Amino acid sequence: MSAAEPAAASGTAATTATAATTADGADAAIGLRREPPGGRGAWTAWGIGVTVYVLAVVHRTSLGVAGLDAAARFGINASALSTFSILQILIYAGMQIPVGLLVDRFGPRRILSAGLVLLTAGQLGFALATSFTPALLARGVLGCGDAMTFVSVLRIGARWFPAFRNPFIAQLTGLVGTVGNLVSTLVLSQVLHSAGWTPTFATTALFGVVVLAVVVLALRETPDSAPREPLFARRARATEAAVTPRPAGFSLLEQIRVSWREPGTRLGMWVHFTTAFPASSFLLLWGMPFLMDGQGMSRAEAGGMLSLVILSGMGFAVLFGQLMSRRPGLRTPTVFAVVLGTGAVWAAVLLWPGGGAHVPLWLLLVLVVVMGSNGPASLIGLDYARPVNPPERVGTASGIVNMGGFIAAVIALFLIGFVLDLATPHGGADYTPAAFRQAFAMLYIPMALGLFQILRLRGRALARERELARGR
Repeated sequence: MSAAEPAAASGTAATTATAATTADGADAAIGLRREPPGGRGAWTAWGIGVTVYVLAVVHRTSLGVAGLDAAARFGINASALSTFSILQILIYAGMQIPVGLLVDRFGPRRILSAGLVLLTAGQLGFALATSFTPALLARGVLGCGDAMTFVSVLRIGARWFPAFRNPFIAQLTGLVGTVGNLVSTLVLSQVLHSAGWTPTFATTALFGVVVLAVVVLALRETPDSAPREPLFARRARATEAAVTPRPAGFSLLEQIRVSWREPGTRLGMWVHFTTAFPASSFLLLWGMPFLMDGQGMSRAEAGGMLSLVILSGMGFAVLFGQLMSRRPGLRTPTVFAVVLGTGAVWAAVLLWPGGGAHVPLWLLLVLVVVMGSNGPASLIGLDYARPVNPPERVGTASGIVNMGGFIAAVIALFLIGFVLDLATPHGGADYTPAAFRQAFAMLYIPMALGLFQILRLRGRALARERELARGR
């Protein structure tokens, strides 16, 4: 959050929950614009939603601890291995805007339920696949389900908690989601080694059935929801979507265009793009091979290093959540500190003297701790979009922002895999430390692009935010 920004920015500025007029020019219903209550009901609803997100993260990151096993099982090289994560993330990123629109239209309960069905089917298909193409299709289905979780949980938080709590709830959602990463790195990697491919992935898939039952039976997505409301029942009660009249000619494309026109939405997307991808590409696929083949660590040691990224991220999430709620002006300085700090530590790793030599353990520890800040920093992007979009557009705007880091991760995953294949003389998966150094240097391409866009949009976004704050 930037030092020059007004204290009313960030989540508090999102008190469009009390605004009398929507962006479409329609008067909002007073009852639906009252301040959300918070309290035990809010934490229960958010807790059910975030459980779905944790499970999605387990499924998403499971390949990160199984990359070498997948290469052996399907007989593929680095580029083909990257394709698994690239397809999954491309689908995730491409679905963020449609999912945002669906959440705004149908509510998070239905979208989370659909996401759980797809997650379970995709992970089960991956467990049973014995060749590359079926496994790739299964990861695509999994990516569809994964895409439906995070924005839905944010929507639950926005409808249940007071607006000034939104930055903290977003960070807390990301923090709790990292439990899924821990399950992958600490539990799944060991179970995979002992139980084998199919039992490991099939068991994780079946957890989705249990969580789906909880969502269908217990989730109240708004304070005025009826407990155990039938999932596909036509709602008799008033909903935000139902009471907000749409002007003639309104379309979903117009909803996207209006959200995108806000410079805060675009700035949020580029913040997410620039901050999230170094850690996500490391955790999703290339961290374990880099530490094992490139740095000579055992599977257990490499898993411990990946866990440290996640544990560090938890600490940064708590820190950033408190800072962004209390000091909105620290948004942009925090983003720059994370991006430049991550770039500097990676430079130290890649330029360490002795080409093919291993990097000292202390420097690797610094690297993984610093990368722990990447995920929490990416959620600051939501704090740029939230103040300039009314509640009925929050899902759409959040979807646009949430695309950024996953698009960057796709670019990074592709470039790393491509360069690894080029730097490996006879193909295969025998990657050298020198090859990994060349490959991870590709991180600076999306990083430079993102920094340029943040610098270009920052002034415009903050001016618009101040304008809307004065209007309130």
